[in-house]
Amino acid sequence: MPKSGHLFVAFLLLGSIVALTGLRQFFIEPLENGAINALWFVVQILPLLLTLPGLIRARLRSTFVLCLSSLLYFIHGVLAAFDPVLRAFGALEICLALSLCALTALMVRSMREQGASLE
Repeated sequence: MPKSGHLFVAFLLLGSIVALTGLRQFFIEPLENGAINALWFVVQILPLLLTLPGLIRARLRSTFVLCLSSLLYFIHGVLAAFDPVLRAFGALEICLALSLCALTALMVRSMREQGASLE
């Protein structure tokens, strides 16, 4: 079982990435159709949403998948950082994604040391 402080910060970082994605999708670069815009937003945050139930239960596998899926947002942040309009959003997304990746890697390590099962 990871420390509750680690879980809190992981939820905070996860929510920050979702909020940043929503801000960019709905206010900075919205699509022309509202329904398609909402659908594209759900597709973008789906890797985070799929790991959320396992993270709430502090499951090793979900924490590891969250660590790997945070790298998708790192890559997206790097691509956004090269756009002059989205440079600040890209830099913030890079920081949030790397922080989430490092924290969940630390959580996976501590869970493995405590002998957590893979479920």
